Amino acid sequence: MTKSILLMLTGSFFSFVFSQKTFSQTSSTAAPVETQKANSDYKPAFTGQTRIGSVKSTTAYEGKVLTEELKNPWGITSLPDGRLIITEKAGTMRIVTTDGKLGAPITGIPAVNADGQGGLLGIRVDPDFEKNRMVYWVFSQALANGNLTAVAKGKLSADEKKIEGATVIYRATPAFASTLHYGGRILFDKENNLIISTGERSDIITRPQAQQLNSSLGKVIRITKEGKPAAGNPFIGKAGAKPELYSYGHRNVQGLAFHPVTGDLWEVEFGPRGGDELNRIEPGKNYGWPTITYGIEYSGKKVGEAIQQKDGMQQPVYYWDPVVSPSGITFYSSDNIPEWKNNLFIGGLSSMHIVRLIIENNKVVGEERLLEDQHQRFRDITEGKDGALYAVTDQGRLYRIDKK
Repeated sequence: MTKSILLMLTGSFFSFVFSQKTFSQTSSTAAPVETQKANSDYKPAFTGQTRIGSVKSTTAYEGKVLTEELKNPWGITSLPDGRLIITEKAGTMRIVTTDGKLGAPITGIPAVNADGQGGLLGIRVDPDFEKNRMVYWVFSQALANGNLTAVAKGKLSADEKKIEGATVIYRATPAFASTLHYGGRILFDKENNLIISTGERSDIITRPQAQQLNSSLGKVIRITKEGKPAAGNPFIGKAGAKPELYSYGHRNVQGLAFHPVTGDLWEVEFGPRGGDELNRIEPGKNYGWPTITYGIEYSGKKVGEAIQQKDGMQQPVYYWDPVVSPSGITFYSSDNIPEWKNNLFIGGLSSMHIVRLIIENNKVVGEERLLEDQHQRFRDITEGKDGALYAVTDQGRLYRIDKK
């Protein structure tokens, strides 16, 4: 091979690599998945903040229904042996095998207020579950002065029939006489602290508390396994601020997930009419609700001063208008479908599909809709120990989503 040919081939190779790298970090130029008219005439703060170009998975995949016998499932996570533990809204936990066999309802769980959007909500097992068998969950609790988002823990008995020693470790105060916007997701961080999401309880009276640091409403909260403020929280020592708060200015956060590479915390939250948000959470930051929003009131009126940007308030990485009603989320770290690696998957309720987002350099560069033909309200989604995605729907289904 001559030197000139070698140089030509080498140059072509580097050109190919460069072009591939450039393409992978460029937003899709295909038409957006959303074709409906937006509820508002608000303009995004930057290019690609909404209605990004669509993408389509090239790998053949399927969403297989494992069971339709769940009753309003809300939260799903994996046990160390690969089985799934699922919460049902009315107050039940069940263990389900990855081929769809349902265990009996687990007893010993404190009563939940399942009215409205309340019930038995998010769930996670202790990172040391194989040693201590501890389970942690979020639920809506009725108190004498109203309802609130509560966090509890207990030990799963050896026969898997009951929770032993169930204890409430945290309550998001103040309580309020509403059955809406409890938030309700729960995660463990790398320090084995708990990350909890709350809502601002929806009412026009409580809504401003999302901006108040002396309230737990409309927040992301970080606590220890005992329910105490976690070390390093951004508001520890700040007068008038709850030390358990991690971020604020949220409406109703029903999705929390850590990026498998960067370790960053991401969340999704419901907007009103329009303005569902995807945010990358940084400690101590203000995410704007209800001062800034890309949504409008359900009545069609403007929210507050109808502004979308303000100094000191974070812009969403991405927003939807019309809404997808985003609930549970998970990042994909499996090798089963390589093109999905590090993508974010979001359960859509009113939109009745699973959102797939390609995120690069903290920006959304492509969006896909999965399982639209199923017409299900996807409430939560998790990656199983086998690398497949598992999703539950309000209608009672459990799906396994993996390559064909």
